[in-house]
Amino acid sequence: MMTSAADVIVIGGGVIGSAIAYYLSQEGVKVSLIERGDIGSGTSSACDGNILAIDKVPGYDSQVTLKSQKLLAELIESLDYDIEYAQRGSVLVVEDENQEQVARDWFARQKEAGLPMRYLEGREVFEDEPLLARDVVGLVECASDASLNPMALVYGLVEASRSTGAMIHPFTEVTRILRDPVGSVCGVETTRGMMSADQVVLAAGVYTPALATTVGVAVPIRPRKGHILVAERSGRPARRKVQEFGYLLTKFGGTEGRRVEAEMDQYGIAMVFEPTEHGNFLIGSSREFVGFDRRSNHHVLSLMAKRALRFFPTIRDIHVIRSYAGLRPYTPDHLPIVSLVPTVPGLYVAAGHEGDGIGLAPITGKLISEMIVGKPTSIATEPLQLERFDK
Repeated sequence: MMTSAADVIVIGGGVIGSAIAYYLSQEGVKVSLIERGDIGSGTSSACDGNILAIDKVPGYDSQVTLKSQKLLAELIESLDYDIEYAQRGSVLVVEDENQEQVARDWFARQKEAGLPMRYLEGREVFEDEPLLARDVVGLVECASDASLNPMALVYGLVEASRSTGAMIHPFTEVTRILRDPVGSVCGVETTRGMMSADQVVLAAGVYTPALATTVGVAVPIRPRKGHILVAERSGRPARRKVQEFGYLLTKFGGTEGRRVEAEMDQYGIAMVFEPTEHGNFLIGSSREFVGFDRRSNHHVLSLMAKRALRFFPTIRDIHVIRSYAGLRPYTPDHLPIVSLVPTVPGLYVAAGHEGDGIGLAPITGKLISEMIVGKPTSIATEPLQLERFDK
């Protein structure tokens, strides 16, 4: 027996799925949000809370993020929920002269693309972040960057969606997508029965490919594991998000301008520092393809701590209170998939944001909502279409 569910079923109760449910419900669409575990219990619970344009490829990638940052500022006003939002900007640390020209080129390209950028050098570096290692030579700053509590954002979006009629189904696993005799989507099969809908959005992060195969669709997303260390409450070593410039190399590939031991490259180790609103700070990051293994690797964690000490020597005696690992949904070109599926009428994919899901959730939710209700999209979506991988 098939129960009547909604106009649209959104599969995935993380930040992407909850943003889609929010924007659709704002349009008066009857939405069912289905999550295999608890709301926000997947990648959204195992990440930092960054809304960053500074680490995006200059051009379309950074412009999408800038648009999402502006949407988030509007979104905060409508959510009756404290998401611990703080717009302090962020910086990339230029480690040495070997890295300086690459960093200056990056800064110039981002500035030309319209981002609010500054390049700091000499005394300016330590006036901005006085506890950085004294041998670093520069900072690249993006003023529009911000941070928030990712779980609070998910809950805020879900509660706002529920208040406008969305139905939320946690601990309900979708086992396959259903099609009618002519091949269009007609609902989903779940561990709690079948639900009907004429449109389904796959927003299940790293689990999206497995669900897509139930209707013969290939989605090139792989889980890319990342670790985070959480420090005890202490005086903040930095006032805002700080990453080494080499983070870009671990994210996009390449070794130009970065001198580290082989193990650091093997595990994609790059210093990422983020203060929280509660006086703790987070330390990242790592990147590995190890399937769906979310267990913390203590050797990787020790390498991350060592790399953080290179840039912030004063944190040596601060205790780590916990660690965790999450799975970034990685695509080969580092852009998400926000697209209808041409071969399956009524099916959409919103996944593959890698480590940028928190920052890109507002624009992703907005775009999927616009596609479904038939409005012009806020930005061009050709670079985000699924069929780009066929080429």
